[in-house]
Amino acid sequence: MRILVIEDEVKIAGAISQKLKAEGFVVDIAPDGGTGEEYAMVNEYDAIILDIMLPVQDGWKVCSNLRNQNVLVPILMLTALDDVSDKIKGLNGGADDYLPKPFHFGELIARIRSLIRRNSSVRSTQMERFGITLDFNLRKAYRGQKEIVLTSKEYSLLELFMMNPDKILSRQFISEHLWDMNFDPQSNVIDSFVKFLRQKIDKGFDKPLIQTVRGSGYLFSDKER
Repeated sequence: MRILVIEDEVKIAGAISQKLKAEGFVVDIAPDGGTGEEYAMVNEYDAIILDIMLPVQDGWKVCSNLRNQNVLVPILMLTALDDVSDKIKGLNGGADDYLPKPFHFGELIARIRSLIRRNSSVRSTQMERFGITLDFNLRKAYRGQKEIVLTSKEYSLLELFMMNPDKILSRQFISEHLWDMNFDPQSNVIDSFVKFLRQKIDKGFDKPLIQTVRGSGYLFSDKER
């Protein structure tokens, strides 16, 4: 899953990015409100972490502008301002959640995961599709009773497939959600990771779940095309 962090304090932004990456997220950082709004308008994100006190334009303005442009990605606002009126202003402006500084990184990660699940209609800490189960808290995957040992990127790819069952996912869609802005779209990295994942979840089972759709991308389904 790909997260945009809009935070002007370099140390805080770096610490948030490091913790998110350790949990398997892909992270882009914007150092001010104007850049953050631009990133959010042109890239696909699964959630945005948005500070309020920003140069160029504050977080309230960024949030309002994005909602007015119909950018509906979940937004978690961060601020050192702990006044109730500030929280109300942020939530009324379109934010989905609010976390005052200082915060515990464990709570930040939990809130981000909750927002992403809520946005994808998944409510529990586990998800099951076509006999495969994901445990979001443990970041483990199972097919039936068998645990599938995955790398961090393979887990994220499987999670993306399972959140979009029976849908053809283009390589562009996959790259926008699982790689940052430095990704080379001409590379075969995505095809390689799909191959690795397919070998792990389909090998030894009668029904393959990851299907290649020529000229379009990949399909996660238990129905043969």
